[in-house]
Amino acid sequence: MQISARSDYALRALIATAGFSDGGPVSASKLAEAQAIPLGFLHDIMSDLRRAGLLTSQRGTDGGYTLARPPNEITVGDVLRAINGSLSTVRGLPPDQVNYHGVASGLPELWLTLHEAIADVVDRTTLADLLPGQYRTSA
Repeated sequence: MQISARSDYALRALIATAGFSDGGPVSASKLAEAQAIPLGFLHDIMSDLRRAGLLTSQRGTDGGYTLARPPNEITVGDVLRAINGSLSTVRGLPPDQVNYHGVASGLPELWLTLHEAIADVVDRTTLADLLPGQYRTSA
């Protein structure tokens, strides 16, 4: 699995939004500065996250972004799907749509198993889990 800059930035911005403790809207410029994300790129990402229902936005001088749900209800999988559409692909196809012949015919099962393992991790990891001091790997 390759994590794109766009996915990395999206997760960092949402974690930062969750981490600002005052509960009010956080400006894109504050998020960009806090996470060293190019502001123009961040605006596009935040629009995608808003359309996916993960953020709300408020215009005006006191405007900015807030999480649409509590951080313990937004998973990494939600964010990755909002940005990428799919958690994993094989040559641009979903793992359940690849087909091989002959000795390689067992590969689709491997790709599906990997996809399911990725989904398991990202769908049980929330933004709250990723706040400083919270994340723990499981054995």
